[in-house]
Amino acid sequence: MSAADDMSPRNLIRLQRLLSKTMEYSPRNNLGSRWREYHGCYDWSGLLDPLDENLRREVVRYGEFVQAAYHCFHSNPAMSADEAPLPRHVSLPERSYKVTKSLYATSSVGLPQWVDDVAPNLGWMTQRSSWMGFVAVCDDKREIQRMGRRDIVIALRGTATCLEWTENFRAQLVEISESDNPTQKVGRGFLSLHKTPGAHVPSLAESVVDEVQRLTEMYKGENLSITITGHSLGAALSLLVADEISSCAPQVPPIAVFSFGGPRVGNKGFADRLNEKNIKVLRIVNNQDLITKVPGVFIDEGFKQDPDKPKEEQRNESFARVFNMLENYNPWAYSHVGTELKVDTKMSPYLKPNVDVACCHDLEAYLHLVDGFLSMECPFRSNAKRSLAKLIDNQKSNVKQLYTHEALSLNLERRDSFSISMISCLPSPSR
Repeated sequence: MSAADDMSPRNLIRLQRLLSKTMEYSPRNNLGSRWREYHGCYDWSGLLDPLDENLRREVVRYGEFVQAAYHCFHSNPAMSADEAPLPRHVSLPERSYKVTKSLYATSSVGLPQWVDDVAPNLGWMTQRSSWMGFVAVCDDKREIQRMGRRDIVIALRGTATCLEWTENFRAQLVEISESDNPTQKVGRGFLSLHKTPGAHVPSLAESVVDEVQRLTEMYKGENLSITITGHSLGAALSLLVADEISSCAPQVPPIAVFSFGGPRVGNKGFADRLNEKNIKVLRIVNNQDLITKVPGVFIDEGFKQDPDKPKEEQRNESFARVFNMLENYNPWAYSHVGTELKVDTKMSPYLKPNVDVACCHDLEAYLHLVDGFLSMECPFRSNAKRSLAKLIDNQKSNVKQLYTHEALSLNLERRDSFSISMISCLPSPSR
């Protein structure tokens, strides 16, 4: 049976399994002595094409931590302007982890008064401080043994409030205040959300530093790792968080970032800064996702075709001088960071070829594509495990009618049939 036939809705047994509310995962093997490799110590060399099954499982797993952050925020987005927030319960996809800290992000700008006058009932959409994510730590002995270390996870959601959108558009590059190098710059809006304290909450930067210091001291002497994961705005903030905690203690554990649909965050100086600190970044990018192509001008794009050759050998000397000047002084000269795992919505046999912009950026669509990705020569594997239930729930208009109709005939389209356990599969309200 061909891969196309195997994924056809005519194969009702397989389709019924994919549409069921019971989650099925790729093999969860013992990482053991190879955990550093899967955590990026060799920049995931040899693991991406074809995509290693263990790495696929880890990437999807970290993406589900971000889904948990989305769900927790949208279940109760409002924050009091008069008092400190109460503790939150986060339904994690991993019972082997426990949440140890809530994280908040605050905008340094406010909406003009006329917005409240015109639309006084926007509520949480206009609040300056919002719950952004969490810190969690693995405290299950069997899972620690499987992973080869105790893992600390920092998960950050994407844009939700009006002021977060406002900060996204403040894209001028500015210097990092703690840096001695004036050429190291990041987007003004991202830095604002990272560094600004709220009326009753500390800044995101302060919170993560305090918690990482506390946890590394608590588990001193153990094999530790720090994994930061985020989607969209959360992916951008993940890089700033990684930079912040990389020097917060004498011996910081290995740091890796798994980002989904992240925009550009800073210039080449910032990218070099992260590389010098040995921060490993795996960017999961949908080739059709416009968010990954903004903000700013990506003038470095044409000169990374051959990583084995020095850039100076790929340009003549006069152009190199112009390029370096633009790179250092152009306030819109952004550069991506890290290693890229590229997926494509057009490769999914379940999604329409003309899916809309929202679907291309949706986190559940990303996890669907990662779970299905095999290699550039075979972009979608026939034995993909991830349930289609949430994908249809989130992106029904972008799923091929053949499958949505079959779901209806199987009586699986009703929302109560998609009521997937909060522990095993969380909704992805990322739009």
